[in-house]
Amino acid sequence: MKRIGVVSYNIHSNFTNYGSALQSYALNKVIAKLGYYPVLVDYCPDCLKDKDALNPFKNMWDSDSDSVESCKLSLPAIKENYLKFDRFYNEKFNRSRPYTKENFSEICEEVDHFVCGSDTIFSPDEFGLDDGYLANFPFMRQNSISYAASFGDPHFSDEQYLDLDKKLKNFKALGIREEPMIGYIKNKVPVPVQRVIDPTLLLDAQEYKDIVTDKKLIDGNYLLYYSRRYNPKMEAYVERVSREKNLKVVEISLRAKNAEKGHTMYYRAGVEEFLSLVKYASFVVTNSFHGMIFSVQFRKDFVIFSRALCDTKIIELLNKFGLADRLLVNGDEKFKPINWECVFANIEKEKEQSISFLSESLKLL
Repeated sequence: MKRIGVVSYNIHSNFTNYGSALQSYALNKVIAKLGYYPVLVDYCPDCLKDKDALNPFKNMWDSDSDSVESCKLSLPAIKENYLKFDRFYNEKFNRSRPYTKENFSEICEEVDHFVCGSDTIFSPDEFGLDDGYLANFPFMRQNSISYAASFGDPHFSDEQYLDLDKKLKNFKALGIREEPMIGYIKNKVPVPVQRVIDPTLLLDAQEYKDIVTDKKLIDGNYLLYYSRRYNPKMEAYVERVSREKNLKVVEISLRAKNAEKGHTMYYRAGVEEFLSLVKYASFVVTNSFHGMIFSVQFRKDFVIFSRALCDTKIIELLNKFGLADRLLVNGDEKFKPINWECVFANIEKEKEQSISFLSESLKLL
């Protein structure tokens, strides 16, 4: 059985990320269903070597004094969350030993071929067109495909475009998450190129049952407020809507002081608990791409707020869902009730095309 190494942004980060863990989980599951042996490659690129999920202060997105103080107050939850993520990666995957660029050539002892993806691994802004993420190590060239690799909201310099053009030639097939770069890529490489959906959508809600904490963690009805980055307009919206709907607020964020507002702070949630919190919520407010996806997977009423470097992938997927009005900027926008039958009809069509592309791409390896 061919051993497929999945190389993505997941284990190494400044803060743990439910979306990164779950997209890796889903992609590994689908690769296994297609008849291969997936290996989660524990790869740390140079740009992440100084990131420490147990001591994140040096590399925080929001570095104002209030955010830093809130992060300090959240340290016990950060540690508990980190340990849960580490257990998840160890128990739910065929995890490789750790690699950096210095010893990555030894990965050949553990895998035969590579899938680069998903997540924003092609982003010049976040990862600088990393050699591991773009299959530029000698043993990865022409021995790799990408699946749902994302450019985020890219800003390329002329030099970066030249570097990208060279590295795109490393792949035998390129599955890309967003439409805007598809035409450019097709003009640069003579290989199959297709827009595909995020791997978390390749599984249906029932296929996550093995990793959902299948009990309600919070008594009563609640609004789940999942914030990947502080947004005062989103927080004001949460306060208003929770009052209007008479819902308690369960919050996954580093704004520990929000406990003083009566919010139930839940940054300690592991992956399984996160899924449960979404599944049993009455309403979800988020600025997370995967917070949006799992709200849809569990058919939850939700809104998503605009967030820097994420809007391209958010807007494109909302348009595919037929839910464009669920993206908020100010918090006073209007939106219609969700037609779930229509949403999932759109997803099924995209899912079929994406799995077919992944299956055919893997055959090229």
